[in-house]
Amino acid sequence: MKKIKNIYKFFFLLLVVAACEEDLRDTSFADNMAPPSEITASYDITQDNSGAVTITPTAQGAVSFEIFFGDNSESAELNQGENVTHIYEEGTYQVKIVASNLVGDAIEVVQQLVVSFQAPQNLVVVLENDVSVSKQVNITANADFAAIYEFNSGETGVSQPVISGNIGETISYVYANPGTYSVVVTAKGGAIATTDFAVDFEVTEILAPTEAAPVAPARNDIDVVSIFSDVYTDVTLNELPTSWSSGNFEATSVDSDNIWKLTNLDFLGIVTNYDTGIDLSGMEMMHIDYWVPEGTTNELLVKIVNTVDGGEDIESLGATVSGSWQSIDIDMTGFDGGNLANKEKITQILIDSDGVAGNVYVDNFYFYKAPSTPFNGVTPLTFEDNFTLSSFDGGAIQAINNPDISGINTSSRVLEMVKNAGQSWAGSKITLSENFDVSNPIVKAKVWSPRSGLNLLLKFEDATPWPNTVASAEVTATTTVANQWEELTFDFTGISGAIDFNNLVLIMDNGTQGDGSADYTIYVDDITTSPELNLEPNVGLSSFDGGEITIIDNPDASGTNTSSKVAKMVKNAGQPWAGSKITVNSPFSFIGGTGVKVKIWSPRAGLNLLLKFEDATPWPNTVASAEVTATTTTANQWEELTFSFSGISTSVDFNNLVLIMDNGTQGNGSDDYTIYIDDITQF
Repeated sequence: MKKIKNIYKFFFLLLVVAACEEDLRDTSFADNMAPPSEITASYDITQDNSGAVTITPTAQGAVSFEIFFGDNSESAELNQGENVTHIYEEGTYQVKIVASNLVGDAIEVVQQLVVSFQAPQNLVVVLENDVSVSKQVNITANADFAAIYEFNSGETGVSQPVISGNIGETISYVYANPGTYSVVVTAKGGAIATTDFAVDFEVTEILAPTEAAPVAPARNDIDVVSIFSDVYTDVTLNELPTSWSSGNFEATSVDSDNIWKLTNLDFLGIVTNYDTGIDLSGMEMMHIDYWVPEGTTNELLVKIVNTVDGGEDIESLGATVSGSWQSIDIDMTGFDGGNLANKEKITQILIDSDGVAGNVYVDNFYFYKAPSTPFNGVTPLTFEDNFTLSSFDGGAIQAINNPDISGINTSSRVLEMVKNAGQSWAGSKITLSENFDVSNPIVKAKVWSPRSGLNLLLKFEDATPWPNTVASAEVTATTTVANQWEELTFDFTGISGAIDFNNLVLIMDNGTQGDGSADYTIYVDDITTSPELNLEPNVGLSSFDGGEITIIDNPDASGTNTSSKVAKMVKNAGQPWAGSKITVNSPFSFIGGTGVKVKIWSPRAGLNLLLKFEDATPWPNTVASAEVTATTTTANQWEELTFSFSGISTSVDFNNLVLIMDNGTQGNGSDDYTIYIDDITQF
């Protein structure tokens, strides 16, 4: 049967290729086909003491399955969507499900199956409201002598049971409405008799966000006018809310993030000041983040008013999306359609609702423009601002809303690049309004690609048009994953820091892959240079309180860190903490941003690492310092910790970086251990 299955796959692949046009026969999609995932099998046991069990396998990316029943009988082969019924004796069996994709990659899982002709006993049921999905109940049932269980939701007018699952597994059900329901969980085995668990359970609705809104990107003060944000300096507001607002206002927080809670919202009035207002004439975009509960359909709008020279205009935030934070950017030219005299004297701002909205949460409400100067050598290209775009050699380029807001990239706007069929590569060019500073040679870009192994060439050119370009520099990096965001690093070491580049060129594949017959799309975002503390030179290191620090070869060049050199920090026994200090060759400034990321390898999860910046004055007479603690979440592998230094004065330059392990918060100092750190980077 296995030979027949492989022949079937072979002819299926031929059929797919034959269906393509003559000049588009490309089977490269099969080379990058992901193996099957989310493999499981559901059981349906007949309650007549016969031992008949119907097994239905499912998996993502699978076309066929082989089922090993666990009782030494012959296995069964199925296609996706099929099932098989098998007769068991009483007993406990380990059922193996082998899932195969189109090219024959096979992944297997093993599930337990209990076949008993006794009524289920010791039924234990756990019912929980989901913490992130509104009105979703998660159910887990365990019982002796049971194979499956069914869930009766207690809703009227709904066919019951609404869902079933294998014993011991968690299943989920979403109710149409919150409330208290009489639910029943029924455990079933091979016997005719069943066992029930009944309870009145309250289904709750999530009416507030459970996580913080996206963090606003770093911007220069002159490039943003902030109404409300934890990142920027907010303008002084004379009234919030106004006495004539219709609805309730509350300043609250979630995950230490300050947000506004607006209830029974008709409109929220904000007064900047009635003398001169605030000047929004130089701002290009308006940004606001909002969250509303599921089922909310009220249209949300923002109105700006000039009571000095007269006029107002209002813009919609678009179709309302509920249940998650939504990041909205509106072109300020949209406010030109009303009778607004000018945007130089905006005295009132209103957040409006079409009808009364029950709950609306707001964060990151500000106006901004394209960066006027680099951030301390950091020039981020976020594609939320306007740049001049062009393409060549069969490519296409445009800035669009992010189609995959997940993983490492939750930005609202990204760059879309398309390589059309027939071209071995495709190029795009971004002409910058400001020169790109490459005094720091490490350039990073977030990239989403449909394939791993795709080569992306990043090239800088001066303002002289090609082919007469005087100065240029190019580096190629390669994607390592498919269909998800990753951060690529382009090392321009050796490039003169005196050169400022006006044009950034991106070339897909660069002729190194395929025959040009395939067309595909990639997305690019957050092209930046970051001030990075280089740990490779073994200079400026010291330690204290029973600690040691040295620069060594990376003992675990895997995961998120493949660097050749890392800093090794040791805490010796008898000390509740241990500290190390790195003296920086050039002062470290927070002008470029208020966050620092550190890659760390620790032998334990829950280890506290304090990161502290100090000025050049030796301790204990240090004049200026700033410290933040972050905690490891994994053991024996690299992870990236984030330290938020929001509120640090941008006028202070720090010469010393101090790292303290545990900081006295764990253990009694009796154990000694070693951690590794690398890539201390500002963002």
